[in-house]
Amino acid sequence: MIRRDALELIPESCKRTTPRSYVLWNGTDRPSRLISLPPKSQISRWMRISWLACLAASMLALSGCTAMQVRLGWKVYLEKTPIASIQAALPKNPGIAPGEKSPLVVTVTEPDGKVLLTEGKGQGKVMWKELKVAASVVAVNQKGVLSLPRDPRVSDGKVGHISVTVPSHPDLHADLDVPLRYNIAFSSNFSGSNGSSGFNGIDGISGISGSMGSIDPNNPSAGGNGTDGSDGSNGQDGGSGGDALPVQIRVAYRPGSHPLLQVSVAAAGKQRFFLVDPQGGTLTVRADGGAGGSGGRGGDGGRGGSGGIGSPNGQSGRDGASGRNGSDGPPGRGGSITLTYDPQVKPFLPVIHLSNVGGPSPIFREAQVAPLW
Repeated sequence: MIRRDALELIPESCKRTTPRSYVLWNGTDRPSRLISLPPKSQISRWMRISWLACLAASMLALSGCTAMQVRLGWKVYLEKTPIASIQAALPKNPGIAPGEKSPLVVTVTEPDGKVLLTEGKGQGKVMWKELKVAASVVAVNQKGVLSLPRDPRVSDGKVGHISVTVPSHPDLHADLDVPLRYNIAFSSNFSGSNGSSGFNGIDGISGISGSMGSIDPNNPSAGGNGTDGSDGSNGQDGGSGGDALPVQIRVAYRPGSHPLLQVSVAAAGKQRFFLVDPQGGTLTVRADGGAGGSGGRGGDGGRGGSGGIGSPNGQSGRDGASGRNGSDGPPGRGGSITLTYDPQVKPFLPVIHLSNVGGPSPIFREAQVAPLW
């Protein structure tokens, strides 16, 4: 039996060199022998090393070692798994819009009805490297995530398609049409850049304490005066926000049972295209002036040195003055926005939102606009 209170029997010199010692009692009034354990710091170090080793093993199992994941039951090899059917789906949304990403989930059903899902969004045991995914119009990466180019001219009038096969089971495949949608909130930003923040001021240096005097009544001497603390420096002013560039917007009408709006947004030689479904879709175009940078904080004044003790005591030094805070930079100017729209677009203008804070009012022009592509 180990008794911790027996530590009281150990000399203090031993306690300093042996942080954790225990006495093993043999049931009599005298201890049989003294057991010394490693220092607490060493035990903690061993525990950290052990914990890190376990963490490393876990990370290895989670990331790099497929065989270990399979042995632990976290993943499966499809070549060793009987499969009755497979199915592909987009659980996040039935369709995908330009510039969007959407995870793909494949369901694998075994002959006994047991269902396996793909890793990633499906949080299942089927590894994507066990499948082969072919895509058209849309793209798919090695983690089963679909994407659609931001430019709608690439996908306009088309339907995305996914075909999933299992190399180890060549008789199985799943096909999925991916509808393309344009009823989301699109945005295009040509705003000016924000101003840079000012640097903070430097704190002042504290004064030096006065020298010690004497308070001996038979031989008194005055304490020395403390020196003054130095002033803090001023904070730097923030930089000016950048001006936004002029923006030209053209909107054409795409007729049909489900009308769409073709939009071109151009500024400084850069042009972006959008296809907007007015039934749920919007487009926000920004040409705001950049925000001014924040002013730097003034440095704190240094503390005055304390007076030395003596008879009499020395005087303390004066505290330094704090520096002035820097001023925020002025905002930039908003860019001009000119929107030219086809007459058939007029009922749908509310779905196009314009913002050019710090600039002139946007200009709207109605004129014939031919199809943009």
